[in-house]
Amino acid sequence: MKRNYFLLILLLIIGNSCSKESSNTETPKGILYIIGGGKRPATMVDEIIDISGLKNGGYLIVLPMASEEPDSASYYSTKQFKDKGIENAFAINFSMQDTVSSEKLDSIRNAKLIYISGGDQNKFMAVVKNNPIHKAIVDAYYAGAVIVGTSAGAAVMSKKMITGNQLKNTSDKGYSTIHSDNIEINEGLGLLSSAIIDQHFIKRERLNRLITVALENPTNLCIGIDESTAIMIKGDSAKVCGISQVILIDASQATISKTDSIINGTNVRLDILIPGQKFRIK
Repeated sequence: MKRNYFLLILLLIIGNSCSKESSNTETPKGILYIIGGGKRPATMVDEIIDISGLKNGGYLIVLPMASEEPDSASYYSTKQFKDKGIENAFAINFSMQDTVSSEKLDSIRNAKLIYISGGDQNKFMAVVKNNPIHKAIVDAYYAGAVIVGTSAGAAVMSKKMITGNQLKNTSDKGYSTIHSDNIEINEGLGLLSSAIIDQHFIKRERLNRLITVALENPTNLCIGIDESTAIMIKGDSAKVCGISQVILIDASQATISKTDSIINGTNVRLDILIPGQKFRIK
């Protein structure tokens, strides 16, 4: 691990004479590649490599802080790229107790690709919230990096992040109701400010959850991404990638009310998209 870190610092010295930190006041130049979890098809990894330009140089950073086993997450996350010939794949695991060095922050800012692994989105945000790591990720995105997140790494992309916790139906292991004030929302990275992401969507039957979130957050487009499937976002354009479906729930034109905890919504739009189809994000 020490050897990898020294190699990473050497790459920074050779390839970057200064940090490409952004003021974040302009449109981001980077790309978001948001995966709904599950296995990554080989074509998906190829696409990530192509859009990041890693074959022409540079490096990728894996951030495994969502995982309960960050060493394993680091190994398998980098391996999928090394198996494709990308040797400059490194992992940096931060903890809440770490004093973050400027060298490690520069490593994030100057990466061509940042990969956020699966696990628990709350665990990831507990480490990076109100921390310079968060700003370094945002700076990299605005400067042109590709930011990839899978499973929990997908959930953290939104400004409003679904935590996975229920506030009322705490004994319900699934999502069997559409009730108000039940789905917990916390702050994510905010790379996607006008939409909310849900993952493992069709496989784990999370439609009730996302309908609830959409009715309670009607100004946000709610996006459910199935496993082995992704959305690739550049500017205001999004494309479905992978092998399954993406569900869009748009309640921006809906009439919404509630009786006790039961929510009513009319004129709610639901779209089911397949790979290759595109849609717009504000």
